Amino acid sequence: MTPKTHNKILLTGAAGGLGKALREPLKLNCNTLRLSDISSFGEAGKNEEIILADLANSQQVHTILEGVDAVVHMGGISVEGPFGPILQANILGAYNLYEAARMHGVKRIVFASSNHVTGFYSQGQTITADDPPRPDGLYGLSKAFGEDLSRFYFDRYGIETACIRIGSSFPEPKDRRMLATWLSYDDLHRLITACLATPVLGHSIIFGASNNSVSWWDNSRAKHIGFHPQDTSDIFKDGIYSNSKAPDLTDPVVQFQGGGFVVMGPHGFVD
Repeated sequence: MTPKTHNKILLTGAAGGLGKALREPLKLNCNTLRLSDISSFGEAGKNEEIILADLANSQQVHTILEGVDAVVHMGGISVEGPFGPILQANILGAYNLYEAARMHGVKRIVFASSNHVTGFYSQGQTITADDPPRPDGLYGLSKAFGEDLSRFYFDRYGIETACIRIGSSFPEPKDRRMLATWLSYDDLHRLITACLATPVLGHSIIFGASNNSVSWWDNSRAKHIGFHPQDTSDIFKDGIYSNSKAPDLTDPVVQFQGGGFVVMGPHGFVD
């Protein structure tokens, strides 16, 4: 049973892929779910509020934080691209969110970080949250900034944050890399629920992956969260292996945990 931990939760990025996947299950965690994105995405349903906001606009972000108890921050740009839009949405937007949280007394945030914060580690390594960031692009760099920003707001203002380094959250894994990085939608909600419900969250970095046999990430530093993934990519392994060729071990896309992001330029082309 999902615990109803808060009166009102704000979900940013509600019109995005993961925002859509979380919209219904997150209503189990609160009495009212406030949904926000930069442009219109329909009408509010039962126990919902919708307030549109541009994360780069501090006044609009101030408005969406008013009266909420916790934030699930999925908003911003989620792919590699030019620095200008990433700066506005992911860097300035994260600052605006935390500053508004401070002003409104919001004390718990679940921040959608990314596996691309550590994308330049080898696929032959297993890393923990103690290993330093090695971003694989401008997008990963912006998420590394968000993690540091959230730590500052915890150390100075006591705003607890779970930085979830989301792997590959889709209905099912699409390729061999995702056998290690896949996070089911149900496990994503289980992880967010654990972050909202744990008595003491502190500032925590958690790798977001299901219970996959192949893994590059050790979540031992986050046992206090109480996250127990129940899904696994293993059931898709035979199909993925039969429909894909053996990997080229000299290819950086295969060598590094970030996959294609390690060779992707700001306009989507290969460097």
